[in-house]
Amino acid sequence: MSGEKRREKMLEVLRGAKEPVSGAALAEAFAVSRQVIVQDIALLRAQKQEIISTCRGYIMKKDTICQRIFKVHHSDEAMEEELNLYVDFGGRVEDEFVYHKIYDVIRVEMGLKSRREVGEFMNKLRSGISKSLKDVTSGYHYHTVTAESEEILDQIQEELLKRGFLAELRDYEPIDFWKEEHSG
Repeated sequence: MSGEKRREKMLEVLRGAKEPVSGAALAEAFAVSRQVIVQDIALLRAQKQEIISTCRGYIMKKDTICQRIFKVHHSDEAMEEELNLYVDFGGRVEDEFVYHKIYDVIRVEMGLKSRREVGEFMNKLRSGISKSLKDVTSGYHYHTVTAESEEILDQIQEELLKRGFLAELRDYEPIDFWKEEHSG
């Protein structure tokens, strides 16, 4: 096997690995010395491959960002509680949007990832310079939330459900944002 082919295969192994892969394991898998693996890793890094060395082996840097859309409904008084819920669980509130029966989707970017940012957002709303997009649709709105794992998004969803923030979808809404176990 050529060095180029071996490095391609190494990338496949590292991309598919959930745990670090030791240099010795790679050397054995490709029937080369550990020094050849070290050189291959250096060449891959020179090609801008983001390979991380740990005490247990090599692993690819993964930008695994999971995303989910939540349809919610609440009063103005509960808005800060709802937004803090997302960030407290490690989520990032990417946007707020509504389905308007005339204008279709109206979306605004938010990018909230901490209580401090939620507080700043709430202070702007309280100052009266503008109103929340949810006011256009009687409190019904959506948030796209990103997190590092589906488990975090599941926890957020369960807490939204427990606090009564999740809202039921209507027939005119084209996308089913709910997971199967919560559809109704």
